[in-house]
Amino acid sequence: MLHAAPHASPVMSVPMLDCCRLYVGERVDVTGTLAQLLRFGYRRVEQVADPGDVALRGGVLDVFPATFECPLRVELHGSRILSIRSFNPVSAETLDRHSMVVILPCSVAARAAGRDDISPERPALLRSPEAPFEGSLDLSPGDLVVHVDHGIGRFAGRATLPMRHGQADALILEYADGDRLYVPMDQLHLVQKYVGFGVRAPRLHKLGGQAWERAKDRAYISAWSYAKNLLEVQAKRLALPGFAFPPDHEWQRVFERAFPYRATPDQLAAIADVKRDMETAVAMDRLLLGDVGYGKTEVALRAACKAVTAQKQVAVLVPTTVLAYQHYRTFAARMASLPVTVEMLSRFQSEAEQRRVIEGLRTGRCDIVIGTHRLLSDDIEFTDLRLLIVDEEQRFGVRDKEQLKRWRSQLDVLTLSATPIPRTLYLALMGSRQMSLITTPPEHRHPVETIVAEDDEASLGRWIRQELARQGQVYVVYNRVRSIHRVAARMRELVPEARIGIGHGQMAEEALARTVADFIDGRVDVLVTTTIIESGIDIPNANTMIIMNAHQFGLSELYQLRGRVGRFTRKAYAYLVVPHGAVLTEESRSRLQAIASHTALGSGFTIAMEDLKLRGAGNILGPEQHGHITAVGFDYYCRLLRDAVQHLRQRQLKEGEQA
Repeated sequence: MLHAAPHASPVMSVPMLDCCRLYVGERVDVTGTLAQLLRFGYRRVEQVADPGDVALRGGVLDVFPATFECPLRVELHGSRILSIRSFNPVSAETLDRHSMVVILPCSVAARAAGRDDISPERPALLRSPEAPFEGSLDLSPGDLVVHVDHGIGRFAGRATLPMRHGQADALILEYADGDRLYVPMDQLHLVQKYVGFGVRAPRLHKLGGQAWERAKDRAYISAWSYAKNLLEVQAKRLALPGFAFPPDHEWQRVFERAFPYRATPDQLAAIADVKRDMETAVAMDRLLLGDVGYGKTEVALRAACKAVTAQKQVAVLVPTTVLAYQHYRTFAARMASLPVTVEMLSRFQSEAEQRRVIEGLRTGRCDIVIGTHRLLSDDIEFTDLRLLIVDEEQRFGVRDKEQLKRWRSQLDVLTLSATPIPRTLYLALMGSRQMSLITTPPEHRHPVETIVAEDDEASLGRWIRQELARQGQVYVVYNRVRSIHRVAARMRELVPEARIGIGHGQMAEEALARTVADFIDGRVDVLVTTTIIESGIDIPNANTMIIMNAHQFGLSELYQLRGRVGRFTRKAYAYLVVPHGAVLTEESRSRLQAIASHTALGSGFTIAMEDLKLRGAGNILGPEQHGHITAVGFDYYCRLLRDAVQHLRQRQLKEGEQA
């Protein structure tokens, strides 16, 4: 039966939302849809390129929703929608397919993204959670969903309902005791796919019951407490005296012009954010999020250049010695034209070398140092350290993080993370934390062609030779140190002409340093390695990766490993190899299918990478929020968090004015 909504939650009320809803199979008047989008503030153009653009050509409607990271293409046959897909506006390649989308007016979307300042005189339009963060809703029968008013249910399909003025499509949601809720398509924005931290699936809620209201209230109190703590930390930081860097030096402009690629719009926006932070007399604490290979390092390089041209020191803190060496080479090469001394401090070096670097930091001879947690030791002294760049902070230990907390109150800190977070969390935290998001891939980057194959010697030899024939290099990933030498010997037999190297975390320091250097410098053709290369190694010439026993890796591991190739204009290949004749579990098979089917650039921000995004969310939110997120679903928790942040910011502004 069709259930009516119970009494609205005391925390939230949900008015009707003026938006454009489209779903596959729907019959639409495309000229009417275009007129609605123009009324929403969209601009009609020949070809969509920027948020707010819309184009109509025959049976194809292209629109770049203001809350999306890429445009949508809606293809029609007559008046029926055949498909909805997001696409790359430059290459027109498909990035993802959607079953339903919600497109918000430009003005609403701008406020949702925090682009309008919130003031006490003009309350935030989106204080209640009626406006969705995620504009697409991709559901299959059996998927768990969250309805804002009724809680967690299960999507059972779609139905056509008889109405007073004809028929209307509706979603069918199943709840406890077999009850069903029919959600008309004009209320699509009230439904979101359920994502939680729990291993076990949550119980379905009872329609009209009190469990959902209690869960919402508890989650809202938790979100409020978390937001309050965030804003208090921010307020304390704003009260501390900091160093205001001067405007860009002429050397800065020379340095930036030497960048061999064209910076993406997201990179330029992040660079502007960082420079603005550095030029204010308040210590910066900015988090820079971006997919693997999307250009976070260039943002860090420009920040470092700004610091050293103001005669301040820079420390770059990284979690592994391999990453320290990689960053050292990158920074040294980019800074070569400037009178800047770049050093490295890690276990790759002898004690004498370490003493020399430490002395240089103390006397001011060293301008930029790249190092592991060795930089946090008590014997390290700087002449005038003002900028700290931290790469992958979540990989540091508890003691290291405590030291970083102390540094944060004194220095400008830029934290880089290749573990993406869901856009929902990014929007929820707007205004409470300094964050920049890079979601656009560099120019001329190709998706990595990903192939699942059985272990076969002829194929292995052919893949390696194909890469060597174009003067490239190959990673062979094998994650068992005990037998990694046997795998290397096998590769030597298959391709005798290849120069083979071995790398893993249990090697002697000098041997690992030499192997990594030889591969980076092109003296090794094939590197047989463990997942030590998962983070940080950036070798444009290595564009084939063979992952042995790929079924034993998690989805996020496979994704980040694959990100090590395809970082150049050349086409790249990732071969996910499973033992010949192996019977894979359903879970392993679905993981391999997911990584093979999501090859589009930036697919780390699609639904196939939910586990990776949730790991990023968990790093930011902390474990104490996990229970509440599991109880109400991640998207709804983020709506509550956004509401709490906006309320508290308004309160701070009012108190500031009264003071």
